[in-house]
Amino acid sequence: MTAWYEDWFGEDYLQLYPHRNEEDAARLISLLETRVEFHGKEVLDLACGPGRHAGQLIASKAKVTGIDLSAVLLESANQVDGLDVVRGDMRLLPFAPDSFDVVVNLFTSFGYFDDDDEHLGVLCEVRRILKTGGAFVIDFLNAAATVANLVPGETTAMGSETVDVSRRITDTGKFVEKEIKRHSDGEVFRERVRLFSPKELTNMVELAGMRVTSVAGDYSGNDLTDDSTRTILFAVKD
Repeated sequence: MTAWYEDWFGEDYLQLYPHRNEEDAARLISLLETRVEFHGKEVLDLACGPGRHAGQLIASKAKVTGIDLSAVLLESANQVDGLDVVRGDMRLLPFAPDSFDVVVNLFTSFGYFDDDDEHLGVLCEVRRILKTGGAFVIDFLNAAATVANLVPGETTAMGSETVDVSRRITDTGKFVEKEIKRHSDGEVFRERVRLFSPKELTNMVELAGMRVTSVAGDYSGNDLTDDSTRTILFAVKD
């Protein structure tokens, strides 16, 4: 049986989330530029998806490589001028040690696995491929706000299709799950993401051997609170 993230990130995913646009990506990269130097740097966009953030990083004069497991999303990313794309698994990155000045992992492209040792392994891989003094940025959901503001169900469009979307927090409280059911044929797609608190995420980044230098709670750079929309950690490999 394949994992949900192996099946989901394809054409249906792109049709369900058309609002994830260039303007949104530009806001995030503008924040990152206030705390990280990108100009002329070797940057890895880890789990790059269709490349919307990578395009903004290239506009900032970075030399960007994008890696993702989804062949469909990489087809879109390959259309971004100046972006080198690689297909691979974030748990075993196909790069030599000390390859990158910056690694970014954006828009909750983390927390997909059942075992937290695998999540830690991803962060250890990030540290391995970073140069000494290199920066790591992770843009993740804010667990407290996700739980407090959870919408249990809705009906929406997925391209030309109509789908029912249901959401739940697992009994352990560790995961948020989403189920997307297509009206036309009853096919069901699933998402499942680990609800790391900011403290848990910080501890994991530091356990992997990187030092968290600053934190933000949204794309405007405001302080992180329980009500914040995001958890954005900035770290460095000393």
